[in-house]
Amino acid sequence: MGTIMSETQALEVANRLRPALLKLARELRRESHVLGVTGGQVTLLIQIRKQRGIGVRDLAVLERMSPAAMSGYVDRLEKAGLIVRTPDSQDRRRHGLSLTDEGERVLRSVRSRRTAWLAARLEHLAPTELRALDAAVEPLLRLLEDE
Repeated sequence: MGTIMSETQALEVANRLRPALLKLARELRRESHVLGVTGGQVTLLIQIRKQRGIGVRDLAVLERMSPAAMSGYVDRLEKAGLIVRTPDSQDRRRHGLSLTDEGERVLRSVRSRRTAWLAARLEHLAPTELRALDAAVEPLLRLLEDE
């Protein structure tokens, strides 16, 4: 049976883990830039795919930004042909967002590039290191669950 980690131990792990996760996220974001989209745009496309028909205001709340700022991001995604706005049948002031075929293609390409980049690096690890990372995936996902 595992013991609960002390606050000092948790801080030590956090200090070692944080820069590694930040660098990993930065490298994975770079893989999307080759496709002409930013990491932030990819995040929005993923949210729009998960919640087809979401409005700009709700997307802004979800991403913790102002509706005005989100409107600008959405405008750029629409101009790039990655999303479409569809008028709400019950509220003419509201438009739902959804991905275009091109938006879906971009997300598939981003996922493929990121997975290939990561797999290429994982191939260089010793089997014990790879098993350790595999064992860490579930605990890391639990850290990210909504409270």
